[in-house]
Amino acid sequence: MASEKAPIPLGSNFIRAIVEKDIEQGVYHTRKWAGSPGDAVHQSTGQVDQAKIRTRFPPEPNGYLHIGHAKSIFLNFGLARDYAGVCHLRFDDTNPEKESQEYVDSITDAVQWLGFDWHNGGEQNLYFASNYFDFMYRAAECLIEHGHAYVDSQTADEMRLNRGSLTEAGKNSPWRDRSVAENLALFRAMRDGQHADGSLVLRAKIDMASANINLRDPAIYRVRRAHHHNTGDKWCIYPMYTFAHPIEDALEQITHSICTLEFEDQRPFYDWLLGRLAEAGLLAQPLPKQYEFARLNLTYVVLSKRKLIQLVEEKHVAGWDDPRLPTLAGARRRGYTAEGFKLFTDRIGVSKADSWIDYSTLEDCMREVLNESAERRIAVLDPIKLVIDNYPVGQVEDCFAPNHPLKPELAKRVVPLSRELWIEREDFMEEPSKGFFRLMPDGLVRLRYGYVVKCTGFEKDATGKVTVVHCEYLPDTKSGTPGADSIKVKGNIHWVSVAHAYECEVRLYDRLFKEAHPGEGDKDFLDDINADSVSVIRAQLEPSLKEVQAESRFQFERHGYFVADKKDSLAGKPVFNRTVTLRDAWQK
Repeated sequence: MASEKAPIPLGSNFIRAIVEKDIEQGVYHTRKWAGSPGDAVHQSTGQVDQAKIRTRFPPEPNGYLHIGHAKSIFLNFGLARDYAGVCHLRFDDTNPEKESQEYVDSITDAVQWLGFDWHNGGEQNLYFASNYFDFMYRAAECLIEHGHAYVDSQTADEMRLNRGSLTEAGKNSPWRDRSVAENLALFRAMRDGQHADGSLVLRAKIDMASANINLRDPAIYRVRRAHHHNTGDKWCIYPMYTFAHPIEDALEQITHSICTLEFEDQRPFYDWLLGRLAEAGLLAQPLPKQYEFARLNLTYVVLSKRKLIQLVEEKHVAGWDDPRLPTLAGARRRGYTAEGFKLFTDRIGVSKADSWIDYSTLEDCMREVLNESAERRIAVLDPIKLVIDNYPVGQVEDCFAPNHPLKPELAKRVVPLSRELWIEREDFMEEPSKGFFRLMPDGLVRLRYGYVVKCTGFEKDATGKVTVVHCEYLPDTKSGTPGADSIKVKGNIHWVSVAHAYECEVRLYDRLFKEAHPGEGDKDFLDDINADSVSVIRAQLEPSLKEVQAESRFQFERHGYFVADKKDSLAGKPVFNRTVTLRDAWQK
């Protein structure tokens, strides 16, 4: 007897230790919450926050969420759930030219699909950064008034040149020492539309000689005339993300601001900005703290938003929800489950070390979850007709198949058997190869859940292709009867009745890219697209599958896991997508 497969251990999560220590030491136990985001005065009117921690998931609504975002969603919402906290869903919508309501809707849908909610009692913790634009403007003026910001008239090229390098200090702008009054007047003129796009920039005044380039007077506001999906045309100046993000966290009383590693160098500015605004009395103490973790690097996919947009816009795929894309919308149509993503994120863990996760790890997690949850059904994907010549014409009898071999409580379903059946073409060989135990001339095989049959002949078309296989059944050998074991056979094949089958469109999806690292080196990533990433076939399915609802998931015996397509399935006419094969077909 083979030994059971050892369970795969869950990955570590260093942020949990940070949260637990902060709770134990009462770092945030005095923090107040007035029931909504706001400045220091607003929060002072509230009570001590009953949420032990507050985290946030802050996507920019400029595209669809992908698998990498699932890691962040499970991390932030999961920490809040596990430590009696609250997680906010916040849209970082400070870049109006690339954002839209379509993306907002897709993001909320994805978060809910993964099993999370932003409500907490009577609070709906769904926020938009753009709702804080008034405060951000006020904060910018506060920085100017305290000598911490100035309006720069340099061109973008001049600013870039004077910024310096990793080994060379930057140079002060010639406009750095403008008076407070002059800076305020210019900034207000920027706000009032008196200056052209890109002509002036508000910069923080920190240190142009800092070893951290991000502290060399970073830009915090720019002139940009663009319609905003939330605020319309109210503003013609917009805050930079690095300025907006810490303010958003502070207004929302976030305790642990969890970002990916590319923001590590921005943390000193995060702390500097919040420190200056707290000193001025605009923000409440204690302030949020930023922590960074390694983003998800997954083989055989691209997670770059630019590349995903290119794939969609150039129609290499059929939209943002194409089941081959690593978007959560695509994953859902593919049949991936929220439970599978949770297992995946738990298994890979959270660390500060960059590493590559093989795509097979994600697929294995989906197999593991689906093996437990998905009921079994029969589908013939490459059908050829099998005629039982000695079976009475017009007779139909019930065979019984378990709905789930691991869950006897789900009972059995009826699978009708008749004289003519569909079987898999690969289950018959005119000249069988060594080790082939399925149907062959004069050979015996069991019809799964049915009778033992003997092949008596076959028909071919003009090209020599087998079109029909003939057999005879042994009446006393039906599965589940005393005679079932009277004849021992090595082969066991699945089938569906021709008279009862549901002919259906089935899409066999595979990986979109054939290389583990698409576009590696100097290659165009599009050159690595797998030309066989999808094939559409007409299959014959057992009749019970005809009436299933969209997003119903099943294991098609021998073939893998399939889902009724969320978008294209109709009542009484589902279309099925292959989620994942039973085994990893990409193993070397």
